[in-house]
Amino acid sequence: MWDWFSVEWFFPAKLRAFSWAHPYFLYGILVVPIAFWLRQAFHAGAFQRLSITFVNHDTPKSLSVWARLLYPLSGFLALSCLLIALARPQSVNILTERDAEVIDIMMALDISESMRDKDLPPSRLMSAKAVAKSFIGGRLQDRIGLVIFAGEAATLCPLTNDYELLYSFLDEVNHRQITIAGTAVGSALAVCINRLRESISKSKVVVLLSDGESTAGNLDPITAAKLAKAFGVRVYTITIGRTAAKRALPASDTLALASQQTAPDEGTLQRIAKITNGKFYRATDNTTLKNIFAQINTLERVKVKNRRYQEVKDFYRVYLDWALAFFLLMMFLKVTFIANVLED
Repeated sequence: MWDWFSVEWFFPAKLRAFSWAHPYFLYGILVVPIAFWLRQAFHAGAFQRLSITFVNHDTPKSLSVWARLLYPLSGFLALSCLLIALARPQSVNILTERDAEVIDIMMALDISESMRDKDLPPSRLMSAKAVAKSFIGGRLQDRIGLVIFAGEAATLCPLTNDYELLYSFLDEVNHRQITIAGTAVGSALAVCINRLRESISKSKVVVLLSDGESTAGNLDPITAAKLAKAFGVRVYTITIGRTAAKRALPASDTLALASQQTAPDEGTLQRIAKITNGKFYRATDNTTLKNIFAQINTLERVKVKNRRYQEVKDFYRVYLDWALAFFLLMMFLKVTFIANVLED
């Protein structure tokens, strides 16, 4: 109740901190002393009631004479506080709310033996991991998950917006995490769909990166693609590497040899992308791979809506209270010897 009763309200720092709704009233404070001086100049020597008495240079400088200045001073302060109140001092706090349409993204990363090939130095897998981390860092509030696959598929990280956790999982990815040989594209896509099917996000995306044809798994990639479309999941497929990796393998390991010497099955990846209204990309070097992820990052942008509003608090009541206090003081002084009541 008595928060207004403090001289801090008149400190320059306090007044500078305000925003003023009608600042032109403040110029009136400069006019008030001029009006007092004109009143005194035009009515000097005249007998008047309710006069405002100033100190005359010929009058002895006694305490009572100086005390008479309190009357015009209180009048000046009352009018000044009234003008400050009319200028409406305010504190304005600008608040911004950001609404983002979050996208749920599952990344499916091939970790089969062929991903150790070094045609994308230092290796296909290391290049894919580095670009994937850069892609994650460019997202805004999206939930991202990670699936790895070779002869079978497994979830390494469910959907999360804890990107530091995702980075740590990506750092640990290596070809030894799944020992079953082959490339189970259909199974990897199915695991991603299973993670996304209960998502309430309007945009559900899979980024699938592989360097070989689908040679393993118990689900056909095309069937998985149709399932993805049914759940509203869009799939971006990326084939990585210039050629299929060719390593010196024992002649008896005919299955592994055939797998290593088979070129990437681009046709299947293209069909997956087409069925799900996604896009197919071919990455033959590190620069192309970075550009591909940059394109996907552009296509799947978060729609952000910024809402700004002002929180305004008025302080005119404080100065109205002060104006009333100074006016009452002026009335009190008027009926005392200080205002020279005998002249009235």
